[in-house]
Amino acid sequence: MATMKLAKSDWHSYFDRVAKSLRSKEIEIEVASLSIGDQIVAKKAALTGITFEPKGGDLTIITDSIEHRIPAPIEIYVQETGEGLASAEVVDNAGTKHIVTLTPRLMIAGNAAK
Repeated sequence: MATMKLAKSDWHSYFDRVAKSLRSKEIEIEVASLSIGDQIVAKKAALTGITFEPKGGDLTIITDSIEHRIPAPIEIYVQETGEGLASAEVVDNAGTKHIVTLTPRLMIAGNAAK
Protein backbone atom coordinates (compact mmCIF):
# COMPACT_ATOMS: atom_id res chain seq x y z
CA MET A 1 0.00 0.00 0.00
CA ALA A 2 1.75 3.14 -1.23
CA THR A 3 1.33 6.59 0.24
CA MET A 4 0.40 9.37 -2.18
CA LYS A 5 0.57 13.12 -1.51
CA LEU A 6 -2.46 14.91 -2.93
CA ALA A 7 -1.96 18.20 -4.74
CA LYS A 8 -3.97 20.96 -3.06
CA SER A 9 -5.78 21.63 -6.33
CA ASP A 10 -7.14 18.04 -6.19
CA TRP A 11 -8.42 18.00 -2.59
CA HIS A 12 -12.01 19.05 -3.33
CA SER A 13 -12.51 16.69 -6.28
CA TYR A 14 -10.74 13.79 -4.53
CA PHE A 15 -12.93 13.88 -1.43
CA ASP A 16 -16.08 14.44 -3.52
CA ARG A 17 -15.17 11.33 -5.53
CA VAL A 18 -14.33 9.02 -2.62
CA ALA A 19 -17.01 10.23 -0.19
CA LYS A 20 -19.75 8.08 -1.72
CA SER A 21 -17.73 4.88 -1.29
CA LEU A 22 -16.93 5.57 2.37
CA ARG A 23 -20.41 5.19 3.84
CA SER A 24 -19.80 1.54 4.70
CA LYS A 25 -16.60 2.30 6.63
CA GLU A 26 -15.72 2.65 10.28
CA ILE A 27 -13.25 5.32 11.16
CA GLU A 28 -10.64 6.11 13.77
CA ILE A 29 -9.31 9.64 14.07
CA GLU A 30 -6.07 10.28 15.93
CA VAL A 31 -4.69 13.77 16.52
CA ALA A 32 -0.96 14.12 17.19
CA SER A 33 1.10 17.19 18.05
CA LEU A 34 3.95 18.15 20.34
CA SER A 35 1.67 20.33 22.47
CA ILE A 36 -1.07 17.75 23.14
CA GLY A 37 0.61 14.42 22.41
CA ASP A 38 -1.41 11.68 20.69
CA GLN A 39 -5.15 11.58 21.29
CA ILE A 40 -7.88 9.39 19.83
CA VAL A 41 -10.80 11.61 18.84
CA ALA A 42 -13.04 8.89 17.40
CA LYS A 43 -12.83 5.10 17.44
CA LYS A 44 -15.05 2.64 15.58
CA ALA A 45 -17.35 5.46 14.51
CA ALA A 46 -19.54 5.07 11.44
CA LEU A 47 -18.38 7.51 8.76
CA THR A 48 -21.24 9.53 7.30
CA GLY A 49 -19.34 12.12 5.27
CA ILE A 50 -16.04 13.76 4.41
CA THR A 51 -15.65 17.00 2.51
CA PHE A 52 -13.12 19.69 1.67
CA GLU A 53 -14.51 23.18 1.28
CA PRO A 54 -12.18 25.20 -0.96
CA LYS A 55 -13.85 28.50 -0.02
CA GLY A 56 -13.18 28.16 3.72
CA GLY A 57 -10.23 25.82 3.31
CA ASP A 58 -11.37 23.27 5.93
CA LEU A 59 -11.59 19.49 5.73
CA THR A 60 -14.54 18.10 7.68
CA ILE A 61 -15.03 14.47 8.69
CA ILE A 62 -18.53 13.57 9.89
CA THR A 63 -19.32 10.41 11.83
CA ASP A 64 -22.38 9.13 13.65
CA SER A 65 -20.99 10.61 16.87
CA ILE A 66 -18.81 13.65 16.04
CA GLU A 67 -17.91 16.22 13.42
CA HIS A 68 -14.14 16.68 13.21
CA ARG A 69 -13.06 19.86 11.40
CA ILE A 70 -9.45 20.32 10.31
CA PRO A 71 -8.81 24.02 9.71
CA ALA A 72 -6.54 25.10 6.87
CA PRO A 73 -4.75 21.85 6.03
CA ILE A 74 -1.38 22.32 4.35
CA GLU A 75 -0.68 18.70 3.31
CA ILE A 76 -2.79 15.61 2.73
CA TYR A 77 -1.40 12.10 2.23
CA VAL A 78 -3.61 9.12 1.39
CA GLN A 79 -3.24 5.36 1.18
CA GLU A 80 -5.59 3.36 -1.01
CA THR A 81 -6.25 -0.34 -1.44
CA GLY A 82 -8.34 -2.14 -4.02
CA GLU A 83 -11.32 -1.32 -1.81
CA GLY A 84 -10.61 2.44 -1.90
CA LEU A 85 -9.32 4.89 0.69
CA ALA A 86 -7.69 3.11 3.65
CA SER A 87 -6.13 6.03 5.51
CA ALA A 88 -5.30 9.71 5.31
CA GLU A 89 -2.85 11.89 7.16
CA VAL A 90 -3.74 15.56 7.20
CA VAL A 91 -1.28 18.15 8.46
CA ASP A 92 -2.88 21.44 9.50
CA ASN A 93 -1.31 24.90 9.52
CA ALA A 94 -0.19 24.45 13.17
CA GLY A 95 1.73 21.27 12.30
CA THR A 96 -0.81 19.00 13.99
CA LYS A 97 -1.31 15.64 12.30
CA HIS A 98 -4.81 14.23 11.94
CA ILE A 99 -4.55 10.53 11.14
CA VAL A 100 -7.71 8.95 9.76
CA THR A 101 -7.89 5.16 9.46
CA LEU A 102 -10.81 3.51 7.69
CA THR A 103 -11.91 -0.11 7.96
CA PRO A 104 -14.91 -1.95 6.51
CA ARG A 105 -17.87 -1.84 8.87
CA LEU A 106 -19.07 -5.25 9.96
CA MET A 107 -22.70 -5.72 9.03
CA ILE A 108 -24.58 -8.01 11.39
CA ALA A 109 -27.42 -9.84 9.73
CA GLY A 110 -30.70 -10.06 11.64
CA ASN A 111 -32.02 -13.39 12.84
CA ALA A 112 -33.43 -15.45 10.02
CA ALA A 113 -37.20 -15.85 10.13
CA LYS A 114 -38.32 -19.32 11.30
